Amino acid sequence: MLYSILCYESEALACGRTKQEDDAMMVRLRAVQRKLANEGKLGPVARLMPTTTATTVMAGREPLVIDGPFAETKEQLLGFYVVDCPTLEEAIEVAKLLAREKPHGALEIRPVAVFNPVGPSK
Repeated sequence: MLYSILCYESEALACGRTKQEDDAMMVRLRAVQRKLANEGKLGPVARLMPTTTATTVMAGREPLVIDGPFAETKEQLLGFYVVDCPTLEEAIEVAKLLAREKPHGALEIRPVAVFNPVGPSK
């Protein structure tokens, strides 16, 4: 089963880290990623750019395009992992490994439903 692990943190705190602090955290997270990859559990991983670079399309009969993120929250979605684990319990253990290497924030786990596993039709 595929699970997404969504990484939430205060963008102000994340952007406030020094390059050295950020680099050190990324080294720790890459070690966890290597472990998961070696176990065949790691899927796509992405780090999102700051919300100041976001554009939101509001759904409706006349879609509305607005600059910036839609949600006004204290924490923002900063990135995600996709992991292949047989159970939610194992996905939780993976999230705990990642959480130990992050100074703040939360990790939200959601099952992923693959709608088009073979790519676009021709």
